[in-house]
Amino acid sequence: MSVQNGKIKVMVVDDSAIVRKILSDTIAMESDMEVVATAPDPYVARDKILALKPDVITLDIEMPRMDGLTFLKKLMKFHPMPVIIISSLTKASCEISLEALASGAVEVMEKPGGPYSIGELREGLAQKLRAAAGARVSAPVSKQFIVAPPLPQAPTMMQNDMVIAIGASTGGTEAIRDVLMQLPANIPGIVITQHIPKQFSTSFARRLDASCPFEVKEAEDGDEVRPGRALVAPGDFHMVLRARAGGYFVQVQDGPKICYQRPAVDVMFASVANTAKSRAVGVLLTGMGADGAQGMLSMRNAGARTIAQNEQTCVVYGMPREAARLNAVEQVLPLQGIPAAIVKLVTKGAQAIKRSA
Repeated sequence: MSVQNGKIKVMVVDDSAIVRKILSDTIAMESDMEVVATAPDPYVARDKILALKPDVITLDIEMPRMDGLTFLKKLMKFHPMPVIIISSLTKASCEISLEALASGAVEVMEKPGGPYSIGELREGLAQKLRAAAGARVSAPVSKQFIVAPPLPQAPTMMQNDMVIAIGASTGGTEAIRDVLMQLPANIPGIVITQHIPKQFSTSFARRLDASCPFEVKEAEDGDEVRPGRALVAPGDFHMVLRARAGGYFVQVQDGPKICYQRPAVDVMFASVANTAKSRAVGVLLTGMGADGAQGMLSMRNAGARTIAQNEQTCVVYGMPREAARLNAVEQVLPLQGIPAAIVKLVTKGAQAIKRSA
């Protein structure tokens, strides 16, 4: 991150003068960042980017002359840099925003004017800008060439009474997809918490379902956790694991934000530690902050196996770093090595292997 005068340089790109002012005024409240330029469309933005070299761009999706997604793809191809998508709440815009994340954007958040206060906007925007400014961004590579086919099924070998818990934040939508796409169809039940605006979680689950060899759905209260199914925590609700005769299910519940998040990875991991104990694998992927670190420590102390993504492949190395600092992580692996490690740990006989200290 190239920070001038110790401040993060932000450019706001939006066709609405009102939105540009709201975002600019909100950013101006922070002592460690400044708006160096605004632009009403990508053509104006292009020239200002070259001249001013901002650290982060906030980008609207729906704009005249050139839409935000088209501009993002061009930007990531020729001048990769951290971009936060500022999106409205329509179903179409949610789908496009998720495509933007797949195209290199590091975060997506709700456009001002939604049902939240200026205080909430300031808190969320400032956190995302700081994380984005330090994000590892590069030109996207086609998944067609870098994603291996799913690992082969081994029906007689899987430990079907195990649970796999995956948590992520910034950069996690694509990291989760990369991991799930390579798991076999008969994988034990999976529970997922990704920090994502509530209006986007349904589209996120559907996008995963279309890419994976097993069912992926947004969790509903009481859903069964079973082999060949992954449940995604709905936005703005915590998801916890519970036991009943013959297996597990999830509860979707309200509650205070933990580590400024709802859903929170810590809440899910703690419930997995209490419920599944040693019959679980915890995976912590890219993300800012510390959410998931304490919960992963609880999982490891309960006998679960734990994996964290390494710094080199994280978009933001925050949550995995904090978990490693707490000695909550058994294995630190590059993203591409995590699917095979999961399969190995849920294969019969794996639990007999002594965990490393």
